[in-house]
Amino acid sequence: MPRNSSAKPLPANFNFVNETSATLPRVAFARMKKEILGEKYELTLVIANSAEIKKLNTIYRDKKTPTDILSFPLSKFEGEMYISPVEAKKEAKKFGRSYENFLAFLFIHGCVHLKGYDHGGTMERIEMKFRKKFKV
Repeated sequence: MPRNSSAKPLPANFNFVNETSATLPRVAFARMKKEILGEKYELTLVIANSAEIKKLNTIYRDKKTPTDILSFPLSKFEGEMYISPVEAKKEAKKFGRSYENFLAFLFIHGCVHLKGYDHGGTMERIEMKFRKKFKV
């Protein structure tokens, strides 16, 4: 959570855990979560280091490399998302995007996965709707 005392606290159903020393740019994670997943959806967003996300990627996807994002639906109304800032910065450069913009893009992508969509045209249309809404 931002250290600024004037910043609004996160809603009770949105948990933010930064396991790294990374300072993140301001991204409207809570607003995006509410718009995409709904107010009652319980989401934990973990900012993870490359080693942790590589371990999870190996266990759950059998890929022995770090990735920028992983999403895990736990139930219809609960899920976890892991984002690696190091990997996100690398990917942002590849796509010619700012780090802040790419983090927002990843978060939207992860939320749409948590809604139950897989890669494809439908998922892309849903993502585009939210990317336009949040200017991502």
